Amino acid sequence: MQVSSNEIVIMIGWITLIFLIAPGFLIAYIAVYNRRKKKHREETLQLKQTFQHELLRLQMEVREQTLKTIATDLHDNINQILGLAVLTLSAVDMEDTKQASEKILATENLTRRAIREIRALSGLLHGDELISKGLVHAIGFELEWLEKSERFQIIRKGAMNQLPSQPDKELIIFRIFQESLHNIIRHSQASIVVVEQTLANDLLTLRLGDNGIGFNVETAMTQNSGMGLQNIRKRAAMIGGATSIVSMPGEGTCVTISIPYSINNE
Repeated sequence: MQVSSNEIVIMIGWITLIFLIAPGFLIAYIAVYNRRKKKHREETLQLKQTFQHELLRLQMEVREQTLKTIATDLHDNINQILGLAVLTLSAVDMEDTKQASEKILATENLTRRAIREIRALSGLLHGDELISKGLVHAIGFELEWLEKSERFQIIRKGAMNQLPSQPDKELIIFRIFQESLHNIIRHSQASIVVVEQTLANDLLTLRLGDNGIGFNVETAMTQNSGMGLQNIRKRAAMIGGATSIVSMPGEGTCVTISIPYSINNE
């Protein structure tokens, strides 16, 4: 079968066209790929900057809340201890040796107690506040402070050993816990707070429940009063976690925070 000269010309034309178009497609593909790669780099950088900005904001919030805790403890606890020490000393009758000895001993004990309290608080002013000693310590301090107020009965469930250090993640988890706890203090009108901590299958779960007045979650989330709840959810999502908020008017509230947390710190 012979191929005519016209067919040869057409074939050559198609081959030439393919060779001309193929580089164009390749160049266009490379250009699109580079643009997408650049956009991805910019988005990744933006996410990192947003994350670092959020961490800085969280550090400031934790520091501010810690200083409020210190101020409250100085006023409500240490101030009362020292005031009681002054009253005890003022009641000393130097002519009654036995009574004076007992009063002075009681004052000494009160003073030592005040010193211990001040040392415990002063430790929070060094390093990176509470979280520098680990998430478990930070949560424990918050609960101890709440117990000292005698406003709430604290029921602890579950237990966690000292977690492998993941400072950025610990800071976010602690701030979520802190904000949830202080929502109970400010709004719940509760008398009992239940705190459950578990770490299993590389999943850290913190659950805070109370027997307070409760609220309508859907309504709260759509109002300005729900900004705190939205922050809790947003911050959990930042580290791949999730938050469940269950509440009904008159039936208390339960906040469950679930965060991926590798025991092997991988």
